[in-house]
Amino acid sequence: MYLECTCVGIGLNRWNRLMEGARPLNYDWLVRRIRKHMPDLYEALGLNYYNPYEEQTRVTKTHYILVHSSIEYFIKK
Repeated sequence: MYLECTCVGIGLNRWNRLMEGARPLNYDWLVRRIRKHMPDLYEALGLNYYNPYEEQTRVTKTHYILVHSSIEYFIKK
């Protein structure tokens, strides 16, 4: 599990490929996984605080998609 990229600067074609087949994912579950496997990202984003974008959390066959501060974080499974 690692941060592959964010939506910043990847281009629309790549964004569409990464979002293909995305479906909702439980935000709290993903945050627990990030805390365990990616503690630096957990701390950097302050995931222990309220996130108004938590409803936009998604999952695809290959990625977890966390939205924080209007930025999509594509986390490779």
